[in-house]
Amino acid sequence: MLIKTRKSSDVQSSEITLKSVFLERRKFMKTAAVAGASIAVPGLLTPQSVFAAKPDPKRVKLPGVIKGPFSTKEAPNSYDDITSYNNFYEFGTGKRDPKRRAKKFKTQPWTVKIEGDVGKPGAIGFEDLIKPHKLEERVYRFRCVEAWSMVVPWVGIPLADVLKRFEPTGNAKFVAFETLHDPKQMPGQKRNSLDWPYVEGLRMDEAMHPLTLLAVGLYGEVMPNQNGAPIRLIVPWKYGFKSIKSIVKIKLQEKMPPTSWNQQAPREYGFYSNVNPEVNHPRWSQSKERRLGKFLKQKTPMLNGYADEVASLYAGMDMKKNF
Repeated sequence: MLIKTRKSSDVQSSEITLKSVFLERRKFMKTAAVAGASIAVPGLLTPQSVFAAKPDPKRVKLPGVIKGPFSTKEAPNSYDDITSYNNFYEFGTGKRDPKRRAKKFKTQPWTVKIEGDVGKPGAIGFEDLIKPHKLEERVYRFRCVEAWSMVVPWVGIPLADVLKRFEPTGNAKFVAFETLHDPKQMPGQKRNSLDWPYVEGLRMDEAMHPLTLLAVGLYGEVMPNQNGAPIRLIVPWKYGFKSIKSIVKIKLQEKMPPTSWNQQAPREYGFYSNVNPEVNHPRWSQSKERRLGKFLKQKTPMLNGYADEVASLYAGMDMKKNF
């Protein structure tokens, strides 16, 4: 499918290097020299050695990261902001729970199965994702359904590039995703807050859109456990719960797949869950949001600021009915 995208007024792929990112990297490079002493280039790890880094694999620089397209010019939140305030119910319902409880979460070895309506079903791992293609850093707005937001420099590759390797068939109309189910490692799964494992889904054209990422890191480094390590989805024009974490299975199929929050509360969470300030959550307004680290609220942009790129996907659709 040929997807024609338009360039938003605030999206310039040539203006992505931000002062805060530059300073963060300089700070990290000072501490990475010791970890990279046994590697050809200090601080730069090969795909095979990423998870072997000591003593803190969560702050390991990813190899070959380039500046990707579609980045916002907004300054990203700090590394501490992004990694300390998270929704990850597998590790607890509190925003601080994931960082505290996911420290010993094992992300290696890791395999994602690709199945369903594909010509070449198979599997893909972390190393498989970062070897064939250059990783891209994209600074995306990230909007939570609870009306808070942040700006995150994600690192990953377009989901479309991955799915094409497995040759989707003409019957593939939707893409279903599934998170790891392991209550021993994920204590939140011992509670019935959701029907585990966590599942999500996209329409095929949404999954193949160039904005949709399979992310493996942030701030140029390996994804922290609490942010969905080792592989998660990023769909920047949708509410954050659509960006499923710690993925172990991707299935292409003809029928619309079930999604966890829609099953839990269908009146509050629709399948599409596009950021729309004109459609309120039944219990609060979505017209404004509070950016993490700021006191005053700001207006919520349509489709989280990505309307120029993705509005055509929903042409003729009632976005209030199909929320």
